[in-house]
Amino acid sequence: MIAKRSILNVSIGLLSQLVTIALSFFIPRLIMLNYGSEANGLVASITQIIAYLSLLEAGVGAASIQALYRPIGQNDRSKINDILAATSIYYKKTGLYYFAAVVLIAFVYPFVIESGFDALTVMAVVALSGLGGAVNYYFQGKFRVLLIAEGKSYIESSVVMVANIVNSLVRILLLLQGFDIIAVQAVYFIVMLLQIVVYRLYIRKYYNWIDLNRKPDYAAISQKNSALVHELSYLIFRNTDILVLTVFTNLKIVSIYVLYNMVFNFVDNLVQMLSGSLKFALGQSYFDNRAKFMKMYNMYETYYIGFIFAVISMVTILILPFMHLYTVGIKDINYIDYLLPLLFAAAKLLINARTPADAVIEIAGHFRSTQGRSILESVINLVCSIGFVLLFGIYGVLMGTIAALLYRSLDMIIYSNRRLLERSPWVTLRKWGANIALFVSIELIIQSVNLPIHSFFSLIIWGLVLSALIFPLYFTVNSLFEKDGFAILPGLARKFTSRFKLGKKAAAQGGSQ
Repeated sequence: MIAKRSILNVSIGLLSQLVTIALSFFIPRLIMLNYGSEANGLVASITQIIAYLSLLEAGVGAASIQALYRPIGQNDRSKINDILAATSIYYKKTGLYYFAAVVLIAFVYPFVIESGFDALTVMAVVALSGLGGAVNYYFQGKFRVLLIAEGKSYIESSVVMVANIVNSLVRILLLLQGFDIIAVQAVYFIVMLLQIVVYRLYIRKYYNWIDLNRKPDYAAISQKNSALVHELSYLIFRNTDILVLTVFTNLKIVSIYVLYNMVFNFVDNLVQMLSGSLKFALGQSYFDNRAKFMKMYNMYETYYIGFIFAVISMVTILILPFMHLYTVGIKDINYIDYLLPLLFAAAKLLINARTPADAVIEIAGHFRSTQGRSILESVINLVCSIGFVLLFGIYGVLMGTIAALLYRSLDMIIYSNRRLLERSPWVTLRKWGANIALFVSIELIIQSVNLPIHSFFSLIIWGLVLSALIFPLYFTVNSLFEKDGFAILPGLARKFTSRFKLGKKAAAQGGSQ
């Protein structure tokens, strides 16, 4: 079952990301062409500010998922209901704060940030961007936590994929027909409400045993405040740069950052999908079978780090040719910058390749003992980003992020290896060193070659050619660190495939979800 769910999580999650990315590329360009770069910066700025409201969920979400791993592994529905009862109460209480915060931001934003739009328009855009998430949070947050802990993130991926397709196609149609920006944002709000209906139907059909009236087990999620600190740190890296640029520069600069970040965010979203797809299996084995966990973790860490470096190598090589093609016809500001891809690549490598270390800290529940380190990381990022943006503009926010990540990524690697994995951190650091050397070598070689990319078709062809060269190269280099794991990969693949096929046969014969 774990193997089948891992395959479903990865495959459906990947498909969801590819569909979302393909469709999302159209909308910023249409917004810039129809309303200008300031409008694109406005929408992105509001989206990132609203994202901070997810902090209301962050602590209890992570703590609840960690607490659910053991009872789910033991099929203890009584304990699961006790934890969900506590989680539900927290979501309902903070859900009201979520609504209030959206309304407050809607009224304050147009009088603080100069956008070129009238106040009522900005208020409406903020409200439509935030209220859908508030409703979803209030009603569905607790069920989403359960699905993730059970290893059913493929359910969420499927719902999100369909919702994104509908949302993107309708918004593109409205933009092409010349509708105003309020109507375009209203589509997002309506689609969010439809997602709630889908989740409700699924939970009612497959989880009729859930009883939220049980005595709440608050002790199980007692680390929610410490988990919140860790989630806050991650949220800062995801969203603070745009907020700092909004305050200290202008929305056209924000638009430049958003376009580069849109491409590199493919890596972030891919990492979250893969990590969520596999973490539940690590989490359940961590408490029940230490030897199995260590074998799984070693393979996960080795090939995960290699995969991240390979993907970011590809993005770094192709992003400038993509920008040349994507911004044709947009004249109000220059979007071509040769330093930004390198700074983005450094930041994304540091935050994403440390995911295995972060995962084991979260699985072990070491939220409280590491919260001081997360606070320091956030302080370094905020102070350096604000200081550097005044000196270096758009480059400054990325420099501040990189400074904080250098500290925290090294700290995570040392902590997870010494305290939780009981081994030398050099096991992980050697993998990093080899991948960094390979990354730099590839970039230097490519820089000496002028790729003849003059259309989106040639961009896709060169992407396929480079993928066929770069991914096997990283796989080979990283296999040197995981010789035992490499030897069992073919058998493991056959085992996963056979289980998946058996699952399909059982479903065809009337097996349950």
